[in-house]
Amino acid sequence: MKVSIIIPVFNEERTIAAVIETVAALAFDKEIIVVNDGSTDKTREALQPFEGRAGIRVYHCPVNLGKGSAVRIGFSMADGDIVTIQDADLELDPRDYYQLMQPIVSGEADVVYGSRFLNSSGGTNRRGMLMFYLANRALTGFANLLFHGNLTDIETCYKLFRREVLPKLKLRASRFEIEPELTAQVLKSGYRIVERPISYKPRTHAEGKKIAWIDGFIAVYTLAKQRIS
Repeated sequence: MKVSIIIPVFNEERTIAAVIETVAALAFDKEIIVVNDGSTDKTREALQPFEGRAGIRVYHCPVNLGKGSAVRIGFSMADGDIVTIQDADLELDPRDYYQLMQPIVSGEADVVYGSRFLNSSGGTNRRGMLMFYLANRALTGFANLLFHGNLTDIETCYKLFRREVLPKLKLRASRFEIEPELTAQVLKSGYRIVERPISYKPRTHAEGKKIAWIDGFIAVYTLAKQRIS
């Protein structure tokens, strides 16, 4: 099965090339779609060696639209049997895709989530990460309560979708609320979701982490809005 890997990127000049090269080295049929979300650093220059390279498409947004918008652009360009999202930092390991793909390939699932919290380390061993962990677990619990789910990590970037799922989702999120919006809609629609553990090396805001506390409140609002829509 062909896999479309969407990489939304904003101001990740230090890591984007390494991420693309790691993904490109994976030994399965794939296309890589990089959506440069109006980066203002040297990300565009870092992407130049990949433009025109076989199996890689690079799209440059003229201005910063937000992660959700970049993901939706990537979805619209994808033509793989499986579609997934890859962050442009080095927090997650693309080699985890091998085991994440299996439930879809075998027909067990329509959607697969890579959970950072099924892994024994849980990504909480770094200073400042505990509060993000607790906030994510609370948000995940709220989503499970609203939509009768049984997930452990709704904010994970690693969400794999059988291609037929995406056209049925009505996505409007422009920023980080794309994560709860995707989760709410796949749960509401009754798709079969399977979680698998993934490795996780969290970074701090000083190292470039972009999500902030305000995004947690927006995520709660997004889930509540999806519940009544």
